[in-house]
Amino acid sequence: MVIQRWQSVLLLICVVLMGCFSFMSLGQINVDSVYYDFMPWGIIPMGDNAAESVSVSTWYIFAISLLSALLPLIAIFTFKNLKLQKRLCMLTVVALICVILACAIIAYQAFSDADVDWSSMICAPFISLISVAMAYQRISADQRTIRESERLR
Repeated sequence: MVIQRWQSVLLLICVVLMGCFSFMSLGQINVDSVYYDFMPWGIIPMGDNAAESVSVSTWYIFAISLLSALLPLIAIFTFKNLKLQKRLCMLTVVALICVILACAIIAYQAFSDADVDWSSMICAPFISLISVAMAYQRISADQRTIRESERLR
């Protein structure tokens, strides 16, 4: 007996948000009138002074954010194995925390004395973290319900 209701929707929210997060701009960094576009795969200079500027590779943020989009997608389709689904949710939580920490560290320490203007996409890992935590709770509740129904048999 598999119940799977809202946790699939919550995991799908995480997939969509982290998929968008992986390919959209996270903000701009201003260093001495040179603007950099902060993307998950790198910090890219913009404008007239772009040729003289240095770009920074942040491919690991891109890889972890894609992983945090793929894990809940896999978890949606493992609805028959609730233990595996819960483990995938926990791995997603770890990946999301890594994405949040890596973005904060890179944005503020890539350049000294920089102004960082975050875009609204920076909220995606936080919302995804909440949705995965709620999905984990619902999976646990379904697991308890299944255990109780089997006990009654």
